[in-house]
Amino acid sequence: MTALLEVTGVGKRFGGFVALDGINLSVPAGERIGLIGPNGSGKSTLVNCICGTLTNEVGQVTFDGKHLNGLSAHARTHAGLARSFQLPRPFASMSVADNLRVPLMFTVNARPGTHLSAAELDARCAELLTLVALDHKAHRFPRDLTQVEMRKLELARAMAADPKLLIADEAMAGLSNSEVTDIVALLIRLNERGITIILIEHIMRAVMSFSQRLVVLVSGKKIADGKPEDVIREPEVERAYLGQ
Repeated sequence: MTALLEVTGVGKRFGGFVALDGINLSVPAGERIGLIGPNGSGKSTLVNCICGTLTNEVGQVTFDGKHLNGLSAHARTHAGLARSFQLPRPFASMSVADNLRVPLMFTVNARPGTHLSAAELDARCAELLTLVALDHKAHRFPRDLTQVEMRKLELARAMAADPKLLIADEAMAGLSNSEVTDIVALLIRLNERGITIILIEHIMRAVMSFSQRLVVLVSGKKIADGKPEDVIREPEVERAYLGQ
């Protein structure tokens, strides 16, 4: 399969601390990847280097055949790379629907040759709300949402950028078992619509049920990359991550 995302020899330091050490990662279009590792392993740093909120000192990030080094975070979003955050921060004074209209206006409409009319904007907003089962709360405010609904809104806000690749950062933290199952099912539905997804998650049940491939980082290095059922049996992964 053709790689949508290529991370080649990426390294990142904070002073004398090596946060990432020569990370290589190839993500084919359409794949579902789980990215795991203990706290401080470099997962967030890697994602930030991919998305452009941090600058890697060495190595190269290539997305959809184009080098991303030097591109701003918003330019990478316009190119089709989106992320959701562990702690949702919606616009509290805006309705749920307007929380989607804003990213639609400033991502899709910002692309050359693309402009959504008011009717098209409303239709796209309604489609996203239905996709994440929040259509019945379109005119409510974020304060009226449950925890799992807030996570769905966060994913919908990322999807408003019409991404080719979605990086979901701990979209299930603090949720109940049934809510975790609900979010996993939603992510799989998004993938079935053609979205390549990288899931960063500590809930192993969710990671194993979602992922077609598992990547493990420890102390800024990639120690495993393969089929989930094989990766979790590797002794180094058991020692570093599972604590066995």
